[in-house]
Amino acid sequence: MSVSYWISSTTSPSYGTGPDPSEVDVVVIGAGIAGITTAYLLKRAGRRVALVEAGELAAGVTGHTTAKITAQHGAIYGKLLSSYSAKVAQAYARSQELAMAWIFAESASLGIECDLSRRVNYLYAEHRKLNEEAEAAVTAGLSASYVDEVGLPYAVESAVRLPDQAQFHPRSWLLGLAQHIPGEGSYIRTGTRATGLTEGSPNVVETTAGEIRAEHVVVATHYPIFDRGLFFARLQPKRDLVVASVIDEGTGPSGMYLAEDTGHSVRTTPHGDGKDLLIIGGEGHLVDQGAPVAERFRRLAAWAGTRFGVGEPDYRWMAHDLTTPDSLPYIGRFHPGTRTVWVATGFAHWGMSNGTLAGLLLHDLITGVENPYEHLYDPLRLNLKQSVPKLVAANAHVAARFVGDHVSAVAHSVVDGLAPGEAKVTTEGAHPVAAYRSEDGELHKVSARCTHLGCLVAFNDGDRTWDCPCHGSRFGLDGSVLQGPAVRPLRQIRTE
Repeated sequence: MSVSYWISSTTSPSYGTGPDPSEVDVVVIGAGIAGITTAYLLKRAGRRVALVEAGELAAGVTGHTTAKITAQHGAIYGKLLSSYSAKVAQAYARSQELAMAWIFAESASLGIECDLSRRVNYLYAEHRKLNEEAEAAVTAGLSASYVDEVGLPYAVESAVRLPDQAQFHPRSWLLGLAQHIPGEGSYIRTGTRATGLTEGSPNVVETTAGEIRAEHVVVATHYPIFDRGLFFARLQPKRDLVVASVIDEGTGPSGMYLAEDTGHSVRTTPHGDGKDLLIIGGEGHLVDQGAPVAERFRRLAAWAGTRFGVGEPDYRWMAHDLTTPDSLPYIGRFHPGTRTVWVATGFAHWGMSNGTLAGLLLHDLITGVENPYEHLYDPLRLNLKQSVPKLVAANAHVAARFVGDHVSAVAHSVVDGLAPGEAKVTTEGAHPVAAYRSEDGELHKVSARCTHLGCLVAFNDGDRTWDCPCHGSRFGLDGSVLQGPAVRPLRQIRTE
């Protein structure tokens, strides 16, 4: 099973369910980095805020990151120059640097200990030249340089070096920030799932703990629940794997690294008692694409062992995120007909800066402060050159999964032969069924139809969850919702 270091090394605070006001100024749904940052900033601005989280604070996507804070998001600046302009590339770079600077300033002001430190970031390639991306980063206004040596224990062909970037312990940072939200009419509800939204004046958010009325609602749930902006057609779920090994302090690489050609991510973080934690990411893939997750974890661990001489990982976890067709997040109005419902999503595995930026931008949008980046991240934008081909490809993938998985389920309609630890999507009569046999031999069955839009779930043998390959919803073996956009559990099926 996956164990995130960020979660296992912190204690989850308990936030009660009441008695809390049923009317506030803003409801923020989702307590990851975007939701907590937004709620904190609005509370500081004098708004009464209710932060609602189905699980624990910063324990979802944010709790499963590699936790780099950088303006260098892969080879993005070459893409922005070709798809947009130098002005857009420069605005993107400035906004990311603004988010990073805010984290440093606010952590110093609040005295939050979260292992925040400056690091050099490298985008490198083992088998190709990155001189064009280096030039694009400079055009975007970054202090980037083209180099061929990065300090890794294996050869690289080239790299783009960007100094004065950062890393931290994301959950320590966010738990510290969250402490400043409750009080003066604001509160946090954990273990409370938002199940409905009625837009109006005020908006009404239905939750498992009752209704909350608010002038504004922010949907910061990774994949937007209550999808009225057709985000299901404009976002593609992707996941990366992470393995981490305890090593002697100072023996690992000193910078932060991302391989443009292989997708491997490398960095270290303090682990205490003279030890560091070597964090290796990689094996990026669409949900249920290619090799099983467990095999991908084995391959990533083997890569880390070959390149850095480490043994079996001490931790491993899975990083989930969503990509947009033009690589820019969606931060702003939820749909064209609203001025009071807002969304933040599509961070493409760069949520530490993009999620912080979302909080800064949403604060300004809600409080009426002019923000120079409002149009850059507007969810209603459409770049035809960049977006349409990727939208067509992404939705063709969803359609293929929707049809193909139903056919496959019919072809595998027997569960009696499942061995302990095995799972299968099958059918019983006309109904698709997700079946899993536990290690003690007990058979567990739930409906295989995702409660979001009806795609069939697939078994994730790394986390032992049922994951939707179309839009990224995740469910426990008992059908409970672990991650949206689904808000309703899979129906349990009685086993004779």
